[in-house]
Amino acid sequence: MKFTPRQQIFMEALMLTRRTLLGGAALAVAAPVLATLPGTAAAAAVAAVPSLAVDLINRRAGKSLFAHFMGLEQTTGRWFFLAADGRTRVYPGSPTAPMTPLSRSVGIPLAAAGTRKSVTIPAMSSGRVYFSVGRALKFFVNPGGGIATPSVANPADANADLEWAFCELTLDANGLYANLSFVDFVSVAIGLTLDTATGQQAVGGLTATGLQKVATGLTSQAAKDNPGWRDLIVSTQGKVVRVLSPNLARELQAWTGRLEGYLNPYIEQSWQKYRSTDLRIDTQSTWGKITGRVGADGVLRFPGIGGFARPSSAAVFNCSIPPFVTTNDAMGNITARLAAALNRGTLLANANQPDATPGAFYRAPVTNHYARLIHSATAGGAGYAFPYDDVHSSGYNTEGRVVDRRPTKLTIRVG
Repeated sequence: MKFTPRQQIFMEALMLTRRTLLGGAALAVAAPVLATLPGTAAAAAVAAVPSLAVDLINRRAGKSLFAHFMGLEQTTGRWFFLAADGRTRVYPGSPTAPMTPLSRSVGIPLAAAGTRKSVTIPAMSSGRVYFSVGRALKFFVNPGGGIATPSVANPADANADLEWAFCELTLDANGLYANLSFVDFVSVAIGLTLDTATGQQAVGGLTATGLQKVATGLTSQAAKDNPGWRDLIVSTQGKVVRVLSPNLARELQAWTGRLEGYLNPYIEQSWQKYRSTDLRIDTQSTWGKITGRVGADGVLRFPGIGGFARPSSAAVFNCSIPPFVTTNDAMGNITARLAAALNRGTLLANANQPDATPGAFYRAPVTNHYARLIHSATAGGAGYAFPYDDVHSSGYNTEGRVVDRRPTKLTIRVG
């Protein structure tokens, strides 16, 4: 499980985090061919959980939209979907042949644009709500019960020609946690509103023209400094259907490799600075503030804790491969903040991390322009654009989440 600052900031109020709800679910990063989930996971001991009303609102005039609820049943550890009726649970089973379609439809048709489709969802962990335009998504099951979910990194995927996206949620005895995610890609606009016993929370999500804005921005950036930014744009019949993150785009056959090493000059400048300057990282946890310097061997060392070798550009975009670690200890906490500072382009300018000024993010000319454009195309700049985009000062909702112990209704606006 990856360490996240939300585990300090919000866990006291609600024992739910994005990485907790994704832990063990193999959903955090799309696989290069198929994202495949195991048939079962360890069941957690949970108290009885009330169901939750969910309103689905179609914002795409003249288009058929479909919702697909998928989650982990907490009492049994089994994956399930909600059927097209929005009520019946569909369990994948274990077919004899690989890539067997699900036994029944799990695409819930949304009502006409501007109207609501109401469903009631049961408790679930590691949940996702997928949305698609034009037709329902296709899911498959393999022997042993492994589920093949849609993959944007596989051009042969049965859903490759569709616009689709998802939001993430967990509903249990501790309440609801839901968030938007653009860690892998951006496509269909989704917005969240959570009604609670004490008020309302809202995350506007991608704007109506947000996808095109991101694509146009990357095209402009490609002309400005590196044509590789165009590799992230995926079009079907001349229409942009999604934009991939630089981490995921490099898995495609169409990847030109021009973005390989893109961040290296910035990383090198930062490493040079901290050979003679202290880097102070506030762990925002029990470890307090920790000071480090780059040694003659090129390793950023934090005395008594550990060292962090100079990362590659690919490692920074990925955030999970060495030298980054995903442990819930002091070093994992430090590398989360280094990942955020390197993706946002704040490490060189600010020796005190994490940078608490959102206005300073992405100002460096060499930065994660995918993340920069995602935040410029979402309401309030909220939504995960890289795995540690939840590193922030308390009160700034970078990751686009709604969370409460006493939810009464979740509204999801799509399109």
